Amino acid sequence: MSKIKNFFFPPANSPRWMYILPIATLVILVLIVVYAGIHGWEYTNSPAFCGTTCHTMPPQHATYLESPHANVTCEECHIGRASFQNQLMRKSQGLKEAYDTIFNLYTLPIYAEALRPARDTCETCHLPEQFSDDSLRVVNRYQDDPENTLTNTYLVMKTGGGDKREGQGRGIHWHIANKVEYYATDELSQMIPYVRVNNDDGTTTEYVDVESGFDPGTIDENRLVEMDCTTCHNRVSHNFKAPRDSMDDYMSRGLIDPRIPEIHSKGVEVLSTKYATQQEGLTAIANLEEYYQQNHADYYSNNSDVVKAGIAEIQKIYETTVFLDQKVDWTTHPNNLGHIDSPGCFRCHDGKHLNQDQEAIRLECNLCHSIPKVAGEQDFITNIEISRGPEPESHLNPNWISLHNLMFDGTCGSCHTTENAGTTANTSFCSNSACHGSAYTYAGFDAPKLREILKHQLPTPAPTPTPAPTPAANATLDFGVNIAPLFVKCAACHNSTALTGGLDLGSYESLMKGGKSGAVVTPGNSAGSLLVQIQSVKHFANLSPAELDLIRNWIDSGAEGPKNPVATPTPASTSSGNLTYDANIASLLAARCTMCHQGAAAPEGLDMSSYTTLMKGSEEGAVIVPGDSAGSKLIEVQSGKHFANFTAEELELFKQWIDAGAIEK
Repeated sequence: MSKIKNFFFPPANSPRWMYILPIATLVILVLIVVYAGIHGWEYTNSPAFCGTTCHTMPPQHATYLESPHANVTCEECHIGRASFQNQLMRKSQGLKEAYDTIFNLYTLPIYAEALRPARDTCETCHLPEQFSDDSLRVVNRYQDDPENTLTNTYLVMKTGGGDKREGQGRGIHWHIANKVEYYATDELSQMIPYVRVNNDDGTTTEYVDVESGFDPGTIDENRLVEMDCTTCHNRVSHNFKAPRDSMDDYMSRGLIDPRIPEIHSKGVEVLSTKYATQQEGLTAIANLEEYYQQNHADYYSNNSDVVKAGIAEIQKIYETTVFLDQKVDWTTHPNNLGHIDSPGCFRCHDGKHLNQDQEAIRLECNLCHSIPKVAGEQDFITNIEISRGPEPESHLNPNWISLHNLMFDGTCGSCHTTENAGTTANTSFCSNSACHGSAYTYAGFDAPKLREILKHQLPTPAPTPTPAPTPAANATLDFGVNIAPLFVKCAACHNSTALTGGLDLGSYESLMKGGKSGAVVTPGNSAGSLLVQIQSVKHFANLSPAELDLIRNWIDSGAEGPKNPVATPTPASTSSGNLTYDANIASLLAARCTMCHQGAAAPEGLDMSSYTTLMKGSEEGAVIVPGDSAGSKLIEVQSGKHFANFTAEELELFKQWIDAGAIEK
């Protein structure tokens, strides 16, 4: 001890170097400690330490290396960019994690806790206020057929964003530009019965899942969470993809050759199977080689290396998405982007979160992206529909997506193609396989309480008048007889309820009153009438040239009102003796069914445009059994959920007509 004391405190009159040496030694020791501290700090922030030192982290490390953030260190997301002092305070959370690990106090699978708000992490690189553009997405899907048939789904993502002060704050990133809070009842925030939107005027709008039984009055304000980036982008660096998604990804990138017969279905099959051990899973995948030797011998003999390479890649998928020791796979960590494999967007946008006015958090497919367009190998041109311009009032109903199949009628054809509506034929807007070909498990379309609420929002369908014959030359035109029937195709938007543009075309008086832009008909001057000007160019529902000429002639002759009172069409007496196809049934079929069920393209060969074709039935046989409504296929289909259902009153009318013998005239 005395030597050490003399080293640091030399005796008087010692040489100068004896005074310098201890100081130099202390400086060197301090530098070593500082260097070691800096190195230790950086190492404990590194992916190598976070991902490999702890035996619970291999799943997170494997997915991190495959993620867009593979060049971003762990602490930038889990601690955030900040001063050393703030980072040190935030890193203290690691002491608890180290304690739990040492004393085996954790449970598997591991879930991240005490994450910093996105403002402290994500938004130091990704500033939502600067995002304001939409972007094209292409989703590649391989079918489970022997040829692994490829389909491409094209859609435009309405990313939006931007600063509200600059007139932005739209699209998907509207949720970040506006304050939205939610209450979750589970650890992973997959069950959200309550949402609160803070409006610009200081008020709030509350939405409650009508099926949850949740009482907003019991809410704990401290448990409300404000939406930020990670509410949706929760798996951006640690995404455990579902087998189907992994196979589609690897095949799209050419890592697995799509020409290998059945490789997509077999890959999904072995990846989806539960195994007792990791090695058992890898062995089961390796056994695919034997399957190809036995079932595709010719292909295997000529392409054995290709098959082996594909199997090796499937094993790699398994090794990066399934970790049995840590109890982790694609089912344990749901991805909140999308709405197919987990609730995702449908946690709130499921159609059954309603406010006090029974209005849903909007659910339309084209709210966050364009209507998906599916293209096959023979579709050389793909046209993506971008909706713009005014919409019918019905479409502005926040519950529209849950109501649209019940409100489908002939007026839909004014804006959309409707061939094979409700099917997956991809022959029209209304037969989109990307919409109708998917099972939306997490949407609330069929929620019993929701359906009960929505049935009161269905409008009463107007009777479909039969257009009068074209008048003879020089004949006097009557509004009620010649003009009013032409406005049937316009009434879907321009009626007393919708009033698109403030214009109601439901009566002579409302037509002459005009809309927000003023009068649309100037008697004696068709060229100066706004109605004719609009109909002379492309419009949502254009009249035919002959119909437009009729309108012009009527206006130029003075645009007089109906000469005789126009009686509102009413159904014939419902007594069984008076019901006929011509008087009571044809108009109902025209309003509900014949948009799809007519001509050679009629679904299942059922043409309902005439009495003869209706009674002929479909490819499966008769749909009407005279005298027996209970045994009639049409009644059976209409009694369940159908793309275009009759109202209860209309269905009862049909039953009575059939039971009375299904008479034509």
